[in-house]
Amino acid sequence: MMKTIKTGKAAPYLYIAPFVIITLFIFGFSIPSIFIFSFQRIRGITGEFIGLGNYKHVIANMEFQAAVKNNLQLLIIVPVLVFLAIIMSVLVFEGVRGWKFYRTAIFIPYILPITVVGITFGYIFTLRGVLNEFLKLISLDLGIDWLGNPKLALWTLMIVIIWKELGFGIMLFLARLMSINEDIYDAAKIDGANWFRLLLHITIPQLSTIIEFFGIITVINILSWIFAYSYTVTMGGPGYATMVIELFIFKQLMKWSIPKVGAGAAASVLLFFAVLVLVFSLLRIRKRMIEDIE
Repeated sequence: MMKTIKTGKAAPYLYIAPFVIITLFIFGFSIPSIFIFSFQRIRGITGEFIGLGNYKHVIANMEFQAAVKNNLQLLIIVPVLVFLAIIMSVLVFEGVRGWKFYRTAIFIPYILPITVVGITFGYIFTLRGVLNEFLKLISLDLGIDWLGNPKLALWTLMIVIIWKELGFGIMLFLARLMSINEDIYDAAKIDGANWFRLLLHITIPQLSTIIEFFGIITVINILSWIFAYSYTVTMGGPGYATMVIELFIFKQLMKWSIPKVGAGAAASVLLFFAVLVLVFSLLRIRKRMIEDIE
């Protein structure tokens, strides 16, 4: 017989040790290097120290300013995704006719590669794309260049992101709903609660922790995981209309010229701290809300 090894309090740390080792192996050198490069004028793989020069260059850059503005505007997606995910997960949970098909159809977009989604929607939303051609067939020839119009391009990109990311939220909420004791709903219905009251007083409170988790993950994604959408759908254009911070960093690093590499590193550091501060703030808000309830 195999002997059971007693690990005691060390057991949790042993479980996460492989992940920590792999993470340190991958990021242990790159992350400190980015911080160092952000204070240097890079020549080859090293450079001279220039203090905050790269940060001043980035902050004064109009392209970076536009990227920050766009990233902040894209945060509108967060409440929209949460709202749609709650409503659609509840409808699927209640077993509307064909709910198994809807569940599959809703989740498929999430597992598709972003590049496939981006290129496909790039064709759909062009001036002579599928959408405008379809509108012509139903006598609604609007002639809108969804991606070529600077006023519409970012909003169109939001539609693509929502379509792609919605499935993840629905699956999260649906998994939580399936673990709720149905007796709670039955008792509320006997007391005369309608669908809206069930949603407001039972479903949403039961989903609160999942809503918080999904919200924080989505905020992080909007700030630091939108590059592929912007790059494949619009390349950041027209002009700077859909430029995001990640794409700005990518463009700086790919130029590999002075002071572009240092500027890209500085923008990366700024993005890192922005995400860190925002997530920390959200967790603080959650802690205060729990304390107020208690």
